[in-house]
Amino acid sequence: MTSFTRDGHSGTGPGDFTPDGCSVELYSQLSGNGETDIVLAALPPGATLLELGSGAGRMTRPLVAGGLRVTAVDESEEMLARVRPAVPTVHAAIEDLDLARQFDAVLLASFLVNTADDAHRARLLRTCGRHTAPGGHVLLQRQRDGLHDSLRAGSSWSRGELTVTVVSIEPLDGGVARTCLAYELGGRRWTQTFHSHELPEPRFEEDLAEAGLAVDAYLTDDRTWAQARLVR
Repeated sequence: MTSFTRDGHSGTGPGDFTPDGCSVELYSQLSGNGETDIVLAALPPGATLLELGSGAGRMTRPLVAGGLRVTAVDESEEMLARVRPAVPTVHAAIEDLDLARQFDAVLLASFLVNTADDAHRARLLRTCGRHTAPGGHVLLQRQRDGLHDSLRAGSSWSRGELTVTVVSIEPLDGGVARTCLAYELGGRRWTQTFHSHELPEPRFEEDLAEAGLAVDAYLTDDRTWAQARLVR
């Protein structure tokens, strides 16, 4: 089977970029998209939360405002420098993280679990497991089943002042697609090209099981948000 790594990811536009092609300038301007409501509904106020892949703090801000005690992790120092309000931050690659402590919940959002690199996904999920306290949960966001088939080059959608356009999408081996998206905001334009694995629900649950996790519940009707627990 062909292996797809993040070496094939890239970004264009003004400002700095993360290793997976995300624009720091763009992400520092994005607001929440309702994801934090899902997280806050799943956790009690005061819970400790390890946010893996926090970026510039788009979700961090409303999570803290909602009463969670957040520790933000990202591999980009430039992204972490934009996180507000001030919370504990850790500059590290998620797959290498070992803080020698556990949290009430671990968050892996932004479709990071859909990485097209199977070995990378396994390491991400093991990081989630080793940082989850007994009785705690892992909250994961995944692409909806069939997403790749529904996207067409030239299609676009808006969220507030942000417009996203599919520049291209190329099906590859084993449920992987190479996608290029364009983002327009405030008169500026960025692109990001990346590989993603569609990861249908049975495969998603199988990969969680290999990392010692099991789905407790799907938190949304489209089953793109899952709550998992430790099983070993």
